[in-house]
Amino acid sequence: MSIASKIAELKAALPSSVELVAVSKTYPPSAIMEAYEAGQRTFGENRPQELVAKYRELPGDIRWHLIGGLQTNKVKYVAPFVTMIHSGESAKLLEVIHKEALKNGRVIDVLLEIHIAREESKHGWQEDELLDYLAAGVYRELTGVRFRGVMGVATFTDDMECVRAEFTRLSALFARLRTEFFDDRFDTLSMGMTADYPVAIECGSTMVRIGSYIFGARG
Repeated sequence: MSIASKIAELKAALPSSVELVAVSKTYPPSAIMEAYEAGQRTFGENRPQELVAKYRELPGDIRWHLIGGLQTNKVKYVAPFVTMIHSGESAKLLEVIHKEALKNGRVIDVLLEIHIAREESKHGWQEDELLDYLAAGVYRELTGVRFRGVMGVATFTDDMECVRAEFTRLSALFARLRTEFFDDRFDTLSMGMTADYPVAIECGSTMVRIGSYIFGARG
């Protein structure tokens, strides 16, 4: 199947309430243009310098999402244009995003990345740590950040019941944060990738991040 066919198949299968982020990291601009010409406009990258290069080369109406771990000293590269940062994983990073957004006269949409997987190598807030941070109220001073929701990466496993339990926990936390700290603008639950997005959707995901299914296996 072509990239265009896979985009069409996914969009037909996904509920209208679920946004598709085509994860284009490591793929060339030509592959992104195939997806673009098929109507896809939201793309996910995880390396700031690669993202900047693609932003400069590709159409200006693409919505670029930064989906990987983001070092504080790299925020300045993407702050002028990035649509959403999925990896809001620490108070320090949120503060830097806020400052760089203000420098560029912007407010940047950010997801709070939550550690839900069994693997220690995965990034994100621990639930109790995040609740303590939000209860302190400092986040309200970050006027350069628009808190839009949460993101999580499930354990890499064939055990879909394990994955389902992790997504269910993240969905419950999302609902709690929306009620206790935010409002209706806190509307994005980003979970689910190529291997597990059907389960994520069953658990309430509003945004899935799919790369290899669309573009093929990475080298």
